[in-house]
Formats: sequence, C-alpha cells, structure tokens
Amino acid sequence: MILPYGFTGRILDIDLSTGDISVVEFPEETYRKWLGGRGLGTYILWKELGDRWEFINPLGTDNILLALTGPLTGYYPGIKLCITGKSPESNGVVGSTISSEVAIELKAAGYDGIIIRGKAETPKYLLIIDDHVEMKDAQKYWGRDPHEFLPELIRETHKEAIELAGVGGIPKEPAIIYIGRGGEKGVRFASIMAKWVHAAGYGGYGAVMGSKNLKAIVVKGNGPLPPIADREKYEGYLREVYQQLFESTTFRAWGTGAGGYEVGYRLSSEPIKNWQEEWHDREEISVINFELNFWVKKYWGDYGCPITCMKISYIRSGKYKGARSDAPDYELMAYLGTNLGIFESEKIVYLSYLADELGLDAINAGNVLGFIAELYQRGILTEEDIGFELRWGDADAFAKLLKLIANKEGIGKILAEGTYRAAIAISKMKNVDATKYAVQVKGIAVGAHGIRSGEDYPSPIGYAISVQGGDHTSPAFHEPRTPAGEVRAAFVDSAVICSFTSWIGFDKLIEFLNAVTGWDMTVEEWVNETALRIIHMQRILLLLGGPDIYWDPRIHDENPQRFYEPLPSGPHRGKKADKNEVEKLKKKYYEDIGYDEYGIPRPDMLKKLGIDDAISALKRIRRRLGI
Repeated sequence: MILPYGFTGRILDIDLSTGDISVVEFPEETYRKWLGGRGLGTYILWKELGDRWEFINPLGTDNILLALTGPLTGYYPGIKLCITGKSPESNGVVGSTISSEVAIELKAAGYDGIIIRGKAETPKYLLIIDDHVEMKDAQKYWGRDPHEFLPELIRETHKEAIELAGVGGIPKEPAIIYIGRGGEKGVRFASIMAKWVHAAGYGGYGAVMGSKNLKAIVVKGNGPLPPIADREKYEGYLREVYQQLFESTTFRAWGTGAGGYEVGYRLSSEPIKNWQEEWHDREEISVINFELNFWVKKYWGDYGCPITCMKISYIRSGKYKGARSDAPDYELMAYLGTNLGIFESEKIVYLSYLADELGLDAINAGNVLGFIAELYQRGILTEEDIGFELRWGDADAFAKLLKLIANKEGIGKILAEGTYRAAIAISKMKNVDATKYAVQVKGIAVGAHGIRSGEDYPSPIGYAISVQGGDHTSPAFHEPRTPAGEVRAAFVDSAVICSFTSWIGFDKLIEFLNAVTGWDMTVEEWVNETALRIIHMQRILLLLGGPDIYWDPRIHDENPQRFYEPLPSGPHRGKKADKNEVEKLKKKYYEDIGYDEYGIPRPDMLKKLGIDDAISALKRIRRRLGI
C-alpha cells in the first residue's frame, strides 16, 4: 500500500479479552474523507458498531476505545491526542483531546492510533515500544492515585525502553496516559489523564478505559515521523504560524486563567452558584492572586508548543499543603470556584488538584456539585440525603462530595452518573422536577461560558445543536456553512492540533494541511463536504443513542432551562436567551446543514456526502421517534 504523506497508514488493533494484537491499514481515500482523530474515529465507530449502536453499552465489553493522532500531529505547533468511543455521557461520539506526547510517540513508533477492544480479566497496562506491543500486569497500580503510582510506572517502563533500545542509546522516558479512581469505578464523567493535570474530560472515556480493566497506555517511539509532501512550503507556513503565536503575549503570560475575573465581570457569563448568577466583581479570583501566591512554574508547554500557556500551582503550607494543579485554567476556576460560591484561590487550587487526582472531568464534576448544592439550598435534598451540610463556599464539603463520587459511595453513587442522569433519579426519589436545575445538554455539562449576556458565546443555539452536547470547545455556529463553531472544531479535533495554537486564519490551516499531505483540499471542500460528513455521522450516532437514554431533537435540541431565566445582576441584568429566537435559528440551522424539519439528517444529504450506508440508520431513528 502506498502511504499518504503525514500518516503511517497503520493502526494498532488490540483485543484485551483475547490478547490478540494486529495492525490494520486504511487507504489514503479514507484519510482524505475523514482525516484522523475525531473524524476517523467516528468513521471507525460507525463501521464497527453502527448496525447495533443503540444496543451497545458504553461501559460494556462491546464498546471500543480509540486513541488517534491526525495528519498534523507532530508537524503543527503543540501536541494533542484524540480519544473517542461511544460516550457513557451522551451515548453518542465525542472527540475528546488531551495534551500528551503519547500522540507523537505513537507516530514515531509507526502507528496513527490504537483501537482497543474487549476487557482484560485483570488490570493491565499497555506497553508500546516501536513494534514491541505487550499487555502488562497493572494489579499493583490499580486503586492507587497518580502521585503514588505514576513515578513508579515511569521508572519501570523507562527501564524497559532502555533495554529494548540496545545500542541506540538511552531514550527519553515513555509518554503515558492513564485513569484515576473515577475511571476504575466507572464514573460516567471520568477523564483519561496525562502528566497529573492534563485531561481528556468530555465524553467520559476514563470510565470506558476503566471498564476494560486498562490502567494506562505507555508509548515510546524511536523512529522518524512520516515524510511530508512539500517541505519548503511547510517550513514557510511553520515560520508564519510561530510568528503569529509569539505575538500572543497575554495568553502566554496567564493562559485561560485570566478569565476567572474577566469572564464574570466583563462578559457576565461565568457560572455562579449553579448559574443562578453570571456576573461578579470579586477581584480575589483574579489570576494575579494565583500567580503571586501559588505558581511555581509560569511557562509550561507540551511538545512543540510556542505559547506555553500552562502554569503549575503548588500549595506550600497550611491546610491544603501539597496540593498541586495547573493555573488552574479558566474552566476549573469557574466550575470548581465561582460555580460553587468559592472565590478564594487556595481553595480552587485544592479542588482542582483533587479532581485531577481522582481522575474526574473537572467541568462535569463542578457542574454536578453545583447542581446538588442548589438542590440542598432549595430544600429538595437534606443533610440526611447528602450525609453532611452543603453550603455554598464550603470547599471541604465539596471535597467530600468529590471523593464520594469517585468511590461511588452514598449520594456519590447517584452523582457519579452525571448531572442529567442524577437529575432524573433525584426527581423520582423526591417526586419533584429536579431536571430544571441541571445545566447540561444531552448528558454533558455546558462549558463555563453562558449565552444570556450575548457577550461570550453569542449564538444562542451553540450548545443546543452541537453534536457534542454541552462541549464548549465545539459549539454549533448558527450559520453552519462557515469555518467557525463546530465546523472549525471538527478540523482541529480531526487534524488533531491544539485549539490554542490554531487561532490563525482557517485558510492557513488548510494550506498547512496540504503542505504536509500533498492534497489540494480547499476551505470550501472542508466546510461543505468533509466537516459535514463528520458532523452528520456524529449526529446519526447521537440520535441512535441508547441503551439507557435516547435523545429526541424535538425535546433535547434545547438550552438548559436556566438560560431562559433573566440575569439577576450586573450590567446585563435582565438579559436571557429568547425562546422564539432559538426556535427560529434552530429551524434555519437544520435547513442549512442538511437536516429535515425534525433535526434528522436527510437521505439526500448523506448521498451527497458519500455516506449512503448510513441511510438505513435514519429509518431506525425515525421509527423510535414515531415520525
């Protein structure tokens, strides 16, 4: 097979149940139609599971877990790995990316990614060193937190990498992704983690990895990256990209953590007490307080990153001594800070550390904590239900809840199902409608960016229509035939690059792709064909759903009820999402992107996109919806 530029053309296929290890190859045509990462993953999931999707339990042995690179992995500044599978949160497909050198090590080992099937009888970790692929015993690492087991695992596998390198010298230590306690216990919003503070959070794939008895994936590649098509053009584009990124001085200095004060005060779109408010003037959450008091490393970047927007916080003394986190970034400042009525930087660092240590997606964890705290505030849940008092601002109480969730103990067993499923369970338990306090879309917490003020995420259907639910990194744009919103996000997640280093013009991203691959893709082709192919296939799998929850677009293509309540304070007081406008934009979006009046992809559009084999799934969706 003639290999396409920028790809190895090979994907590892590992069955944990049988121990079988093989390599599958994809032709260049498949890469051209789906790229890699999120796009290729969606294609693989459809081909492997599409005919029985609604019967596949995301936490069962039939689900498959994918860790995929893309055509720009290792060539474009910054590094990302895309994790996907059937999501235990949405029952659809989420392209969840994580900063990890596992991505470049995979390519250097000769693979574009990994397909993981089945379930190991006992805990294992996967060791990949070039063509040496082995399932290793992980019993001694199971049940241990990352600060305990990760240094030991690094030493163990680095030693093996050195032995296998032979006369090649002493290689750098392997790269690792892993799960924490939340993944082991099957918490639906458990993350796959890297380097203590990096996470593939959205999608709940830590729970999928845990359901397979897989503790970690360790990779070391000693070969070169695949060749590229036009080195001269590539180097020219690379210089341009670096020049633009070097100009991002504020972002380099503070990262997204600068939003902790700004998003609330200036944009009125930061969650406060489970989104009951979105405006504040609390300067103690300003990033400068984190920088001066806790940052021990101000510039930290992963492979090839010129921005180095990550920071490291460490608490040196006091009650929370030893806690270490990233900045925290804005999403954590908001969801584990203001959303819980907490504005003290020390407490936010501690809760961020705890979420990472437990292997939980901090966004969905913070969302469910805020939800349960409001139920307590309103008397729907009592101290007897929770096991202790739960007051806004009480970091220790919220820390207890995080531990209960990670261990699925007490009230934590219900909350471990995520905000949406917990709301349904509590509604039945208390005979009240708790779902109106659940700020989520299709089982996934919305990002920490509100839509009511119109100053942050201006499209009021961004969350409601997205094929990735509440994922703030992939909101739908109300004009889908433009290189924005989820059309752009589908490229970032499929080329598998960092969204923070891809702020250049979209035409430049396409030129960069062509220089690496030798293709002649245009912006128009991506916007009107490739991206739509990926989005339509994700939409089909989302609407197939199951087996525990199914989505009806007539009901669930909707914002959280809270966003239709007026903002109670700040310069945008009284503003809210307009239901009539949402319905109008939704109808136009359906028409523009190629859905019917019910929000179901049209057969003629699937034919145009070259995915005719998915037309049969439309009949299954319509039959279930009774239309």
